[in-house]
Amino acid sequence: MTARPDESPARPGAAVDTEAGRRAAAAALLRHGTVIPAHPLALDARRRLDERRQRALTRYYLDAGAGGLAVGVHTTQFALRDHGLYRAVLSLAAEESARHTGRGAAVVRVAGVCGPVEQAVAEAETARSLGYDAVLVSPAGLPDADESALLDRSAAVGEVLPVIGFYLQEAVGGRYLSRDYWRGLADQESTAAVKAAPFDRYRTLELVQGVAASERGDAVALYTGNDDAIVQDLLTPFTVDGPGGPVVRRFVGGLLGHWAVWTRSAVRLLADAHAAAAGDTAAAGRALARLAGDTEANAAVYDVRGGFAGVIAGVHEVLRLQGLLAGTWCLDPDEGLSPGQAALIADVRDRYPWLREEDAFVASGLPRWLGAPDGPAPS
Repeated sequence: MTARPDESPARPGAAVDTEAGRRAAAAALLRHGTVIPAHPLALDARRRLDERRQRALTRYYLDAGAGGLAVGVHTTQFALRDHGLYRAVLSLAAEESARHTGRGAAVVRVAGVCGPVEQAVAEAETARSLGYDAVLVSPAGLPDADESALLDRSAAVGEVLPVIGFYLQEAVGGRYLSRDYWRGLADQESTAAVKAAPFDRYRTLELVQGVAASERGDAVALYTGNDDAIVQDLLTPFTVDGPGGPVVRRFVGGLLGHWAVWTRSAVRLLADAHAAAAGDTAAAGRALARLAGDTEANAAVYDVRGGFAGVIAGVHEVLRLQGLLAGTWCLDPDEGLSPGQAALIADVRDRYPWLREEDAFVASGLPRWLGAPDGPAPS
């Protein structure tokens, strides 16, 4: 595939009128690879859901060219479940993506699910009732579950919706998962993709090796969640052993908290990565030229110096500076920016042109995104 850097990647499977057709188009797009931002939670100063700005965020992502949305995930704040916001927040994103789909664009709707089997299945059923296409199954919060139990949970969730496996970094609640685990997950017919976010090159390689070793490994799309190594993941051809010998696997897209900010820039990066995989050396050069800058930007937003304590607030700060959010409030009153983090974010966004350019795009769209919906969502 080739694409100019100012275009989103080609979206196979034109949107059609039926729900079955919409789901098929979304599944094809997920396999092909796309930009899926991890959707933040917009709150007001009293830490209540700000519906207008929540909708504005969704509109921004879709107008920026993102092909999907991940809602109810870490960036949305897992605590939204404790505040009774899970269904409401998923509903808002579904409504806005339905309007976008009605204008002819496929959108992959991904819902985050977590907790024990009963909770994860119930959340998947909620997501299915709202028109979601897949679920990202978090391994966090289950310290007593071994890999076999985690696989059983994924299989149960997969009875409801297609599954995206999730390798979560330990700093925010993840754990080590073996190569055999990833092969076992890929063996499950319901597994459509996996998100690699261990923030560790060795563990990322083990994930790719495990998926590739499965007889149905080719059916499982690889998505990067390594916010500290996005460009590396997207440009690397992983030569690993498949069932019949060596195979080359690539990450086809990203499902990332980092892509919740500067999303139009992310769309251009993925277009270049897809073009580079097809042999476009100029596109590869453009992507590589962003490696250090994107990594530095992520270090500031994700609060690496503070041990990731300000990761959610850091995402909010970028969106606040652009006018998409009114503040950096999190559900937890004790969660916020770390000392010096705001200055780091301001510095990094001023120094890299592809980040500065996003501000003009957001400024032009903001009045429209913050306005009332342009008619009811398609049924």
